[in-house]
Amino acid sequence: MRSLFLAATLLTGASSFAAAPAVAATEAAQPAIPAEAGPIPTGKLSDAITPSAYRLNLTVDPAQERFSGHAEIDVTLKAPSRTIWLHGRDLKVSKATAMVGGKSFAASYAEVDPTGVALLTFTEPLPAGPVTLAFDYDAAFGDSASGLYRVKVGDDWYAWTQFQSIDARAAFPSFDEPGFKTPFAVTLTTPKGLMAVANTNQTGTAPAGDMVSHTFAPTLPLPTYLVAMVVGPFAVAEGVVAPTAQRSQPLPLRMVATQPNAGQLDYGLQGSKRIVELLESYFDEGFPFPKLDQIASPVMPGAMENAGAVIYADALIVLDDKAPPAQKRSFGMVVAHELAHQWFGDLVTPAWWDDIWLNESFANWMGFRIGGEWDPSLDIGAGALEEGFAAMKLDALTAGRPIHQPIEQSAAIDSAFDAITYGKGGHVIAMVAGFMGDDKFRDGVRRYMAAHRYGSATTEDFFAALGEAAGDPQIAPAMLSFIDQQGVPLLTFAPGKRRTWSVTQSRYAQVGVTAPATAWKIPVCARQGETRDCLLLDRARGSLKIGAKGPVMPNAGGTGYYRFELPGKEWDKLIATADTLNGAEAMALSDSLVASFAAGRASPAQLVAAAEKLGRNPDRYARGVALDGLNVFLGNGWLDETATAAVRAYIADRNARRLAAMGFDPRAGLYVGADPDAQSARRSLVNLLAGPARDTAVNATLTKAARAYLGGDKTALDAAFMGPAFAAFVREGGAEAAKQLGEAALASQDPVFRPTALGTIGSGGDPALADWLLNQWKDERLRSIERFGVIAAVIGAPETRQFGYDWLKANYVELASGGGLFMAQRVPGLLGGFCSTEMADRIQADFAAMVGESRGKLSLARTIERTRNCGLLKAARGAEVNTALAGLK
Repeated sequence: MRSLFLAATLLTGASSFAAAPAVAATEAAQPAIPAEAGPIPTGKLSDAITPSAYRLNLTVDPAQERFSGHAEIDVTLKAPSRTIWLHGRDLKVSKATAMVGGKSFAASYAEVDPTGVALLTFTEPLPAGPVTLAFDYDAAFGDSASGLYRVKVGDDWYAWTQFQSIDARAAFPSFDEPGFKTPFAVTLTTPKGLMAVANTNQTGTAPAGDMVSHTFAPTLPLPTYLVAMVVGPFAVAEGVVAPTAQRSQPLPLRMVATQPNAGQLDYGLQGSKRIVELLESYFDEGFPFPKLDQIASPVMPGAMENAGAVIYADALIVLDDKAPPAQKRSFGMVVAHELAHQWFGDLVTPAWWDDIWLNESFANWMGFRIGGEWDPSLDIGAGALEEGFAAMKLDALTAGRPIHQPIEQSAAIDSAFDAITYGKGGHVIAMVAGFMGDDKFRDGVRRYMAAHRYGSATTEDFFAALGEAAGDPQIAPAMLSFIDQQGVPLLTFAPGKRRTWSVTQSRYAQVGVTAPATAWKIPVCARQGETRDCLLLDRARGSLKIGAKGPVMPNAGGTGYYRFELPGKEWDKLIATADTLNGAEAMALSDSLVASFAAGRASPAQLVAAAEKLGRNPDRYARGVALDGLNVFLGNGWLDETATAAVRAYIADRNARRLAAMGFDPRAGLYVGADPDAQSARRSLVNLLAGPARDTAVNATLTKAARAYLGGDKTALDAAFMGPAFAAFVREGGAEAAKQLGEAALASQDPVFRPTALGTIGSGGDPALADWLLNQWKDERLRSIERFGVIAAVIGAPETRQFGYDWLKANYVELASGGGLFMAQRVPGLLGGFCSTEMADRIQADFAAMVGESRGKLSLARTIERTRNCGLLKAARGAEVNTALAGLK
């Protein structure tokens, strides 16, 4: 699974905004639970029953509000029992039976917990041994990416599934845990003329009254969360991946999308072929499933690695050669991520959700690695480290979690899908791979895959394989110290005698925060010039002998997951070379320097000096972090009017000259074929000038282009500039402009324009518009995930942040209670733009009781801490910053 921010819209979780009826029903009429059943298993089921095969026959008409199904599950009972715990959520079960040796046992079915725990109760005990459970049921479609959901696109209805983490139970009765891997035989009965897709090849069709039944070959063993079902009048592009050294037969490949996107599937088809080949070479094993469908969904918040039937957000795989480099990068990275999962996650599956970090962290690393090999011109590879450094901001909080966390309750599962798993985990994988050496690390991965193929495995199994490949028993303890502990290591470097540097480790903390003492086994590599030295720092202090002249770079290659501190003069020497560092090292410098400022050490003058030097660096990633130090102060009330004007003028002056030298015209297609780095640089400059700098000329140009585009001239505005152009258009035109933009968006199915426009209309900072958007705009064409993005934009804009806060306080339960992947845990994060200790206390008072023990508990704790920390830092250094920045030239 890859959760993403796409096309300027905050795509954080998919959920309905209606209150969850299952909770209310359960609370209103709690069924009696026989004493012999024991307590409700709100986490893992017991080992009393083991499933061995599923036969699913679902009738799916996306134009209807409900679907129906008949499900049979072959199981083995460990001992005689009158009760069976399993999973089912919001299913209306009309009949439940068990067949044992030709005898039928009737059962009562009851959902007893809002997470979807169900109980079968029989009038007499079932004997131990093989049993077949059978269910007839129906259920409502979801309206966003959770369970079996449907969406109307144009005049047609379509249906998809999204089952990770525990949403398969919303589509069929099941034992919905990753450790249970079984074959699935699927039949989908649909209206005539609709296409049906599942994990395997379709083996036949047959009339079923006035409908058609589509039968699919049984799958290889899969957990429930990797099962996929898709129905609708889809457009399809077909091809094959030619045989490779690892696979003797062609692999059938299809791109599947809604009809409006029929003409933009070839780019994804050709790109997917090459990525499959690169992955087969890395794993030294052919694609592990009999076919591959790449499927687009307009409400998917990222992508999901269903075996042989991967589902993506439209904008990820619906594109052509004219797409901006940023969209192509997303395609390469995310497709490589999801297809890496076909081996690492689908072929070998985690035994339980506390090991899901391994799937996602490894796939994240692989996504950037293989994506970079797929198209080197797009410079994808260093993005893994970019995400790792971004994750440090979250990991530095005391409210948090380690990468590898015990998961006792189902409600805690979704917390594993955050920046700690993806960003930190991927960075730790990169650090260990770099320390081991690429070949040894790859051999360890292959060893792990071979030992557990078509089965389940644990973190310990992976570490054992790496240690065997490396011949180094320290590999596992080093990784464990990072994945089993929260926090960011801080390495303090000091020059010693005979060209040595002493290195002391501690846990990073900012001004006003006391972090608990933590120790790691840290692979450390530093360099001076071309001279490099490494050590595994497994105690409080160590030393490096670099033996060269020039400034020391304490994180050589940027692969280390740690922050560093230097004496003041050594910082100045390193900053002076920031325009020559590669992108990874530039990101490491920027992150550690900003962290040093937040800890009360680095000066505002050093932040400005770094901005100046990094802004001149030719590397895209280095330029991308040039203003990280100054951006700390913009938008959260740090700066007075004088300092704000000075910072905006500084950004405008430096970047306007660069943009003028490059040239800028927002019309569509003018820069197609140009160097991707130059295209990205131009886009970044436009974003800076239109946003933080508030450059009048650039905003006027963008507004004019947006107006022409919305007036019908589709050549007036390139997709690369839609975000800042629509934001400028709304800022100038206010509510009327926003309404015009919203109507155009809802009338469109374009996978880039629609989410970009809807993600922009709430960002104008107009309180009257915010009121209209949140309280009055009731358009049935607005999908729930799109509405969430509008809410996020309103709360994110400084001018309407307080209005959004008050609205969220009044509507929190409704917004967060729909369930679905990530929604409840992300809602509290919408409040993260405030910066005061008083506001932290207020958030605690207003939201703690509402959030309670739900999925949003950790997100709320992090939001409160970030808000308080920002206030503490502002109080400690705000006056100093305003004085220093007021004189910027």
